[in-house]
Amino acid sequence: MKKQRHYSKLYNQIASGLNPEAIFMIRLVVAYVFKGFRLLPFNGGGLKMDLKKESFLAKYNISEDEIIKYEINWQVLNSIYEDFNLYGTLYQTQADFIASTLRNHKKIHSVKSRVKDSEHLIEKIIRKTASRKETYGIDFQFTPENYKDQITDLIGVRAIHIFKEDWEDIHNFISNTWKVIEITANVREGDDTGRFEELDIEINSRKTGYRSVHYLIESFPTNQRVIAEIQVRTIFEEGYGEIDHQLRYTRDEIPEVLALNLLLLNRIAGSSDEMASVINLLNRSLMESEEKEKAVYSKNKELLGLKEKIESINSMDLKEKQEILSTLDRVIINEDKLRRF
Repeated sequence: MKKQRHYSKLYNQIASGLNPEAIFMIRLVVAYVFKGFRLLPFNGGGLKMDLKKESFLAKYNISEDEIIKYEINWQVLNSIYEDFNLYGTLYQTQADFIASTLRNHKKIHSVKSRVKDSEHLIEKIIRKTASRKETYGIDFQFTPENYKDQITDLIGVRAIHIFKEDWEDIHNFISNTWKVIEITANVREGDDTGRFEELDIEINSRKTGYRSVHYLIESFPTNQRVIAEIQVRTIFEEGYGEIDHQLRYTRDEIPEVLALNLLLLNRIAGSSDEMASVINLLNRSLMESEEKEKAVYSKNKELLGLKEKIESINSMDLKEKQEILSTLDRVIINEDKLRRF
């Protein structure tokens, strides 16, 4: 312990002139060299990553009364803030790995990933404290020990696909690749939920019309348990979802005229998904017909060649030759019939 305090003091002296990125790297090196030591905390003058309470509450429109009402300890929030920033590189690496793995699936059109912003994490913790107290009792508080289990979107990955029918292949891929601890299908009221029910997937009917299937997956890239959220949706659902999010993020309440147009946009997005599926089905059907047509043309060519050879044989009995040629004529499909085929 004496030796550790010595290095901690030395660390703070060195760190006082460095930027946060350099400080973070030093902390990782120290933790690696002195195995078993905890990562050294920020104790240098002004280096500790404090959240300024007044400016933070004003920035995120949170009242002091809410902090008092739910007995939220600001020092604990600061500890969570520091802890999350400490593991930021680990989370980003894991987010990139999950995204890269999903990109290997041929039916996934595009993938986006992000690690939650540390300030947004603290804002969410404050907002979620009330509901957690209702669930776990009035003594519940978020802590550096439990926030990683309670806030499940610290890592967020979004997989976009083009056709609705591609979802099940992607679902199987995710289920076979990671340990899935929860799946929720967000649907619009009136949507067909039959397949979700067959797969025993929890269904959440959203009045906003938001559609997306959410997976919580668990992994252990180190001895730290990491939970990530994967959202899977179509390209049309993504478009609607982004517009809806932009409007709701900047407003406490959506005006009726915007809400009605959002509802219309949601219906158009749903219809676009259905139309895309029909187009995909028709395209596959046409491609199958074209393949059959090519096969028949190829077979006709062979038969016509055989017919020419038979006609050129002089030694064959005329009646016998005529019977063979008549049979070939019945087998060969003429071009008009082939087009109708």
